[in-house]
Amino acid sequence: MTRPCGLVIMLKTSITVYNKLRNKVIEIYNHLKLSRYEKIKGRKLSIPIIDAITLSLWKQKQNIKTKKSLFEIIAPLCSYKTLVVSLNAVIKLVAIILTILLQLNRESAHPIKFHDSTDIETCALRKSKNHKTMNILSSYSKTGKGWFYGLKLHLTSDYKGKILNARFTSGNGSDRKQLKEMNRHLKGVFVADAGYISKELEKDFNPEDGRLLITVPRSNMKKLATFFQIFLQRARMRIELHFRNLKLFFGLETGLPRSIDGYLGNYLFALVAYMVA
Repeated sequence: MTRPCGLVIMLKTSITVYNKLRNKVIEIYNHLKLSRYEKIKGRKLSIPIIDAITLSLWKQKQNIKTKKSLFEIIAPLCSYKTLVVSLNAVIKLVAIILTILLQLNRESAHPIKFHDSTDIETCALRKSKNHKTMNILSSYSKTGKGWFYGLKLHLTSDYKGKILNARFTSGNGSDRKQLKEMNRHLKGVFVADAGYISKELEKDFNPEDGRLLITVPRSNMKKLATFFQIFLQRARMRIELHFRNLKLFFGLETGLPRSIDGYLGNYLFALVAYMVA
C-alpha cells in the first residue's frame, strides 16, 4: 500500500532553494489566478499542483537529469509513477505561465532587441536512425558546428536580458521566418547574425514603422559599420549567454525522456525555471 505523498528533501541547501522557488511559484500562481484550471471534482491529488510545478522547475534549476534521479533525491512518500504523472500533468500550466511571463516582458521591453536560434539535439547523431520518441518533431539540420538531429529554439531578448519570445521548431525550420513572425508586433532595433541577412526582412523591418534590423555582415562582405552598429553587434553575445545557461545549468538539452511529453515538458520547465530563477 502506497503511503500518502510528502516531500522529504535531503540537503539543507536544497531545502532553501526549493522553498524560495516554491514561494515564487505561489506568487505567480495566485497572481495569474491559475487555480481556475484545477479540477474541483475527483480524487485528491497525491502531489498538490503547487508542489508539482515547483518540483518540475526545481529539477531543472538543480540540473537533475532524470525524473528517476529526482525521485531518489527527494524521497517522496509516493510511487515513482505517481511523481511522473504529477509532473506531466502540470506541463500545460507551466506553458501558460511561460506565455504570460513572455507577454509581461514584452510590455516593458528595452528598445534594443536581439534574436537568434540554437540547436537542441534530441539524441546523438549516430543514434538518430533508430530514434522513435521525437522522430515526428525532429529533423536533420546543419549549423556552424556540423550536423545535428533534433529541434531549434528561437529566442528574442532585449538589452536588459529579458526573454521576450521563445519558440521551438523542427531542426530544419527557417530562422528568417521565425525572426519575422515572432517579432511582428514588436518595435525597436533588432540585432541578428549574418544568417538573417535578407532583402525581404529589410523591407519588413522598416524604420518608418519604428523597426530596424541590423545584421552582422558576412566576412566576405565589404561593408563599413558605424560605432553604434559595432556596439550592438558585440552586445548581441548576450543572447548567446541565454543559450549557454539554459544548456549547461538548466538541462535544456536532453536525450533521456521516454515520451514526447517528457521532452516537451523538459524544454518548458527549463525555460520557466531560467526565467524565474
